Amino acid sequence: LFFVLAGLVVLEMWRGAAPAVQAFGWNFLVSTDWDPVAEKFGALPYIFGTLVSSAIALMLAVPLGIGTAIALAEILPLRIGTALSFLVELLASIPSIVFGLWGVFVLAPWLRTVIEPWLIAKFGFLPLFQGFPFGLGMLNAGLVLAIMIVPTIVSLSREILLSTPGMLREAALGLGATRAEAIAVAVDAARPGVLGAVILALGRALGETMAVTMVIGNSNRISLSLLAPGATMASVIANEFTEATGRLHLSALIEIALILFALTLVVNAMARVLVMWTFGGRRDVARAA
Repeated sequence: LFFVLAGLVVLEMWRGAAPAVQAFGWNFLVSTDWDPVAEKFGALPYIFGTLVSSAIALMLAVPLGIGTAIALAEILPLRIGTALSFLVELLASIPSIVFGLWGVFVLAPWLRTVIEPWLIAKFGFLPLFQGFPFGLGMLNAGLVLAIMIVPTIVSLSREILLSTPGMLREAALGLGATRAEAIAVAVDAARPGVLGAVILALGRALGETMAVTMVIGNSNRISLSLLAPGATMASVIANEFTEATGRLHLSALIEIALILFALTLVVNAMARVLVMWTFGGRRDVARAA
């Protein structure tokens, strides 16, 4: 039933995207044009914005999330770790629109007046930090996404670490390892599961809509600067779907949705292959034992 439903979703999106596919072909993926009046459309700025904002979020969230999970599962006492993990997981229950409002009214002024001027002054020679401190842009979107996906990484990684056999730590300690080295053994054993948690978090970052729409600035221009406004595939659909009166305009938005769907499938497939490649050797050893 699941595969039937997924197939029907893809079929319906393909039918809706057919006019744009016939009109623009593969050029739709590499074109930067987006002019509803002239009916010229290209998805490259939105693909670029989706990948960059998600990459920023992962760079910030993965070290913080995995480090927090290790502290909660391996270092802090069980009662304290359980209580703190509950507080971390509360972040996952906050609606995305709340994160968007916080990003607009709290994070954006702080970035505009403190962080971005400092980045321009210290690292303005780099293309990543050139431009004007808007406050709303790719950096803001990446920070908001990072905060939104941290609970996913922390919660799943902590549960995976707690489920690893205690004999791994005991064996390491029995061989003379320090506590830190014993924790490293447990983390290495949990690596495939932690990688899966990171991929799930990436899936949410790729498809997040309202929070990103409110803080990314919504510009269809490609810029190397993280301070510049941008847009994602989800944000352009949210912004223009209700205003798409032309048949080709609506079809182009549906094709962007189809591209986003395909991107998430590719990411999940790559994650599956990576987990199998990472875990395959140890699974074969365990079976032999």
